[in-house]
This record gives sequence, structure tokens and C-alpha cells, in this order.
Amino acid sequence: MNPFDDNSQNPSALPESHLSAPAAFAPAFSEIPPGDPFTYGAQHPQPYHFAPPAPGDLQIPWSWGHFICTVLFAVVSLIFVQGAFTAYYIATKKLTQHMSKEQFQQFALSTPAFAVGSMVVWYAILLLFLVITFRALYNNSFWTALRWRKFDPQNKKAPSHAWQYILLGFALSFVVLIATARSKTPDHAPIQEIMKNPRMAFAFMGMAVLIAPFVEETIFRGYLYPTFARWFGVWSSILLTGTLFGLMHGAQLGWAWPNVLALTGVGIVFTFIRSRAETVLASYLMHLGYNSVLAFFFTIAFLLSKFGKLPVPHS
Repeated sequence: MNPFDDNSQNPSALPESHLSAPAAFAPAFSEIPPGDPFTYGAQHPQPYHFAPPAPGDLQIPWSWGHFICTVLFAVVSLIFVQGAFTAYYIATKKLTQHMSKEQFQQFALSTPAFAVGSMVVWYAILLLFLVITFRALYNNSFWTALRWRKFDPQNKKAPSHAWQYILLGFALSFVVLIATARSKTPDHAPIQEIMKNPRMAFAFMGMAVLIAPFVEETIFRGYLYPTFARWFGVWSSILLTGTLFGLMHGAQLGWAWPNVLALTGVGIVFTFIRSRAETVLASYLMHLGYNSVLAFFFTIAFLLSKFGKLPVPHS
């Protein structure tokens, strides 16, 4: 059998008589490089690579260079935004330049416009950076590149209805609440300080339901997961993305490790669901359901503590 018969449709291929070779010299692989093998060899001197192509939902336009630039931009822009908010409050005499670190932290955790407002502005700047760079560098839309798309009814690996993912988020939140019922977040943890202030607590819960699921799923499951998966494989990237998700919330929880490990598990589940459904919409809806249940319980606890004379339980 002629190993180059599949290239007979290529007008640049050599006549069959020139391509015949004894069977003993046939290549050890069953596939052949595309097009004329001699032209391909001249243009690609390295050995032909037969690795299977990445799944469709992992075909990303950006590279590690873009990833590194995004990380650097995220750090610099966060410092800039918080610096700008701090300068504003100093200019309006609500902050002094000689405040201690503890006083500044107390101010930040008790002022919704500072803690929540600065995060919302930072989220917007970071997403705008992705929108602009995807369009300018890759001529690709934000939604397409990050796999924000409708459910595929032909995909049998995951549910295809939005309500199913919301219910999964509800169920996951109850599992986490039960698993962490005996774990007490330290009193000095930022999340505890936030919940002591009603205005701050409701602002934080509003962000947790309306903004955080969209931004976190876009960054973790839309951007980080496919970046890692192209190099480390799907399962390793699911674990890595979930771990980073848990660690990101560590400081907020006062590094109470049972809670951090629980959120790491949550991040792994979100990433697994996104990999199966092949759309960030799936993990977003699950994240939305998860945070909604937590916000609901925080609201009930607050109302009971205010009108029922019961203490707000520590998460």
C-alpha cells in the first residue's frame, strides 16, 4: 500500500510512481502529514506531531504571553484602584495619612463604597482589558473567546437546562454548610467584620449574588481553566483552577482551613461542570445558585438577630 495515497487530491503531490516504496520502509505511524510531505518537511523540519487536537471548548486564541500580561495588569490595576479610593477619602478628610494599619482595615471593612466599590471598579477594568486585548490582538469577541455560549442540546455529558445548574448550586451550598458546620471562622476574619455592619453586609451579599459569579466564572472558568488545560491536561487544570479559587478566598475567611478547603472543593466542582458542559454559562448558573443560598441564610440570620434577639451565627 502506498503510504501517500491519501494525498492524491493534492495537485502539488508527485506522481504515484515516484512515491512508491517497499513495505519495509513504510512509516511506523498510520497517519501522514497534511499535503505534500516534501514541502511539509521543508517548512517544518521538526518531527510531525500526532497529538490529538484540543477539544473545541479549549481552542483559545491567547497564549502564555497574554496570560502573564493579564496577571501583571490585574495586580497593577488593583493597586491603582485601591490607591485612588484611598486618595479620595484622604482628600475628603474621611481618612488621615497617619492611620495605623488596623484603623485603615477597620475603615475599609465598614465602608461599603470603599470595600465593595473598589472591587466592582477593579472587576470592570479587568474585564475591559480582556475585551480590548481580545479584539485588538486576536480579532475575537469577549464572549466567544471565553466560551460564554448557550447550552448544546447534543452534548450528553451535562444537563442542558439552566434550572438544573441552579438547583445543583443550591445542593452544593447545603453540602458545604453541613461540612463546615463545626468550623468557626476567626473573629478577626474580614468576613466576620463585614457581617457586623448591616450596610456592609447587604452590600457584600449584593455583590456576591449580582457581580461575583459573573466575574469569577469569567476569570477562573473562562480564562484560567482553558489556559492551564492546553498545557497541563483537563483533569490537572480542573484541580489547579479549583485550588486557586479556594486560595483566593483564604484571606477573606481568615485562613480557616476547613472553610478554605471547602471552597477549593467548590471551585473544583464548578470547573468540572464547566468542562462537561463546555460553556461558562453552566458554572455561572451553578455559582449563582450557590451564592444565592448563602445570601439567603445570611439575611435570615440578620433578621433573627435584629428582631428575634438571636446572635448572628458564625460561618
